[in-house]
Amino acid sequence: MSSIVVDTNVFVGALMSRGGASRRVIRACLSGAYRPLMGVALFSEFEDVLDRTSLWEGALLDSSKRTAVLDGFLNRCQWVEVFFAWRPNLPDEGDNHLIELAVAGNAAAIVTRNIRSLARGELRFPALRVLTPEQCLELIPCPP
Repeated sequence: MSSIVVDTNVFVGALMSRGGASRRVIRACLSGAYRPLMGVALFSEFEDVLDRTSLWEGALLDSSKRTAVLDGFLNRCQWVEVFFAWRPNLPDEGDNHLIELAVAGNAAAIVTRNIRSLARGELRFPALRVLTPEQCLELIPCPP
């Protein structure tokens, strides 16, 4: 089973749509096909995004269902403590924690819709892939 870091934009995309690759990645995590990694900074980001009521206006799932999905997702996550701040100097400093979590947890990939920003860091980790949900499903196959 491959360990991955799931960016909040993929989680939000999964909750906002009826289908699509983001939803399939989250389902793969929930079924145990992927092992999502979680750390303090990413957990805080997930909580913050779920608390933004304006973001969820007209969403498919109400607050209690979104919380239930997050709880199920967190139940599948492997908690990773990040002891070293690599500071890859991404254009958005707020994304550095994703790379630090992926390196600390030896992730196969970071799954995000923010490919451009995450690929532009000054510090490179050749074994770490930054993938869209579609690329993740293609390159790190999981059962349907």
